[in-house]
Amino acid sequence: MNPLSDTVKDMKLAPMREVSKSLQIRWYRCPVDKKILRRLMSPDDRRGLFMAFGHLGLWASSGGIAFYLFSQQMWIAFFAALFAHGTIGSFFTAPHHEMCHRTVFKTKWMNEAFLRMFSLLGWNNFEIYQFSHNYHHRFTLHPEGDREEVMPATPSLRAFYLLQLLTVNIFGGYQSKGIVPTLQNFLSIAANRFDNPFNSWGEELYEGYEDHRRRASAWARITLLFHGVVIGGAFVFGQPILALLISGSPFIANLWRYLVGVPMHCGLKSSDTDFRKSVRTITLDPLSEFLYWHMNWHLEHHMFAGVPCYNLKELHRATVDDMPAPRTLFGAWKEMRETWKRQKNDPDYAYDTPVPTEGMPAGGRDRMAACIGELGPAELRS
Repeated sequence: MNPLSDTVKDMKLAPMREVSKSLQIRWYRCPVDKKILRRLMSPDDRRGLFMAFGHLGLWASSGGIAFYLFSQQMWIAFFAALFAHGTIGSFFTAPHHEMCHRTVFKTKWMNEAFLRMFSLLGWNNFEIYQFSHNYHHRFTLHPEGDREEVMPATPSLRAFYLLQLLTVNIFGGYQSKGIVPTLQNFLSIAANRFDNPFNSWGEELYEGYEDHRRRASAWARITLLFHGVVIGGAFVFGQPILALLISGSPFIANLWRYLVGVPMHCGLKSSDTDFRKSVRTITLDPLSEFLYWHMNWHLEHHMFAGVPCYNLKELHRATVDDMPAPRTLFGAWKEMRETWKRQKNDPDYAYDTPVPTEGMPAGGRDRMAACIGELGPAELRS
């Protein structure tokens, strides 16, 4: 939902149907015992339900508390509860991401049900995201194939932007969901206009996939209808606060989601065949890691994307000897800001992460290691 980056603007945007045929990347992946990897790739319904109901339960509880405090006119406590509620809701992008990989649940209908639930509540279009994210994993930070994350990006800490992230996110920005661009995007997609469907993508994302394009438009209409009913119903029943707590929660108190989400790729090398150079892993406190669905282990996720999120920390332990040390959140932001300052004078500069061994791209094809889950329609999967 962000404006096209200068990098993408300067490129001739070929249809992704053609790019995916011509662009083949042999990625380096850390050595890991195949028996361990196979075990870690096994989804567990119980752990999936714990993640899904846990996140939804925290959101519903914070919303219920905020509603009660509002009704009692306990304003300071209400705004504190609303901030917590918005923070939890802003992380709905994380389960949406996981459900799009379809690795969380062994039982497929559970994944599909929760995917649609988190998509609706979080104002996400999973039909578009599954296309975009397929390319993001296959061509990570190769701008001709990945327009979900295009570097360089600015890790902004401007006062007005931080104020927006602390309160109500109106205009959006990098790694944040604003009311205006989100509504514009959903209205555009609902009208079957795909000139700017997601991040730096344009019409080229869906060229040649008309059926899937129609499904993306249909989901946009369903989302608008759902929130229209929620907002209209809240006013009809004389409780407009419910519109804010349900439909508005992803746009409130986005700051922590922004601080956690930006470091995954920002400032790192583009067009490299080693995920360790283009993806960061960071350490987080247990609650933040839960709300982010363990995606702070982001390097491990990209290297072996078929592993469910709740197994990523164990995957890190299995590959630790060949992985760079995880950054702290503060350390990652310090690294990004220093990189951004250098990029103002040298636009081609990117941080080159030190790694234990200089890995060579793997020969042959290991389908298990290269699995990215059931991400997108079958004809799109690598």
